[in-house]
Amino acid sequence: MYELPLPAKLESERWKVKIWDNEIRESPHITIVRKTQKWRWGLRERAFMDKEPDPSLVAQEVMDEVNGQYLLLCNEWDRIHPDNPVVGLMENEDE
Repeated sequence: MYELPLPAKLESERWKVKIWDNEIRESPHITIVRKTQKWRWGLRERAFMDKEPDPSLVAQEVMDEVNGQYLLLCNEWDRIHPDNPVVGLMENEDE
């Protein structure tokens, strides 16, 4: 598992951004967590994967961190899930 370090303010508000080890068959994504709520955000699509819980509930500051650390998150996904890479597949689709 990988957890993106967040600013202290966001951590104190109980926000987390994680990449889980056991999501081999799913499209590459991060999981944004706050208390008991979880949102999946696709790394290829750069968009929320689900309508519930409402993506508008995710703090803009969290999304700013996600977007600012996008390449790091892609690299971490690829490290954890080398058989389902973000960048590798995207590059092959351009051919």
